[in-house]
Amino acid sequence: MANLQIKGIDDEIYTELKKMAAEENRSVSQQALFLVKEYLARKRHLRTLKTPAQILLDLSGSWEDNQDSTTIIAQIKKARKNSKKLIEGF
Repeated sequence: MANLQIKGIDDEIYTELKKMAAEENRSVSQQALFLVKEYLARKRHLRTLKTPAQILLDLSGSWEDNQDSTTIIAQIKKARKNSKKLIEGF
């Protein structure tokens, strides 16, 4: 098993780490290792999640059609139905 030594750590960070370790009944070394493991696990999990852009692309779709755009637009317009629900307003 490898060893890790951290040099030049800020006093405030060390004090915070020491306080966290005491609250969780761990040594400073155990707490540092716990935090590193937790961070790496979270980062690994985040890499598996899709970005909002990927989700949007999954939701939107495209289709392939041999018809030209004029024919497709004409079909869409023909399929529309007029509604008289809002003639009088809300």
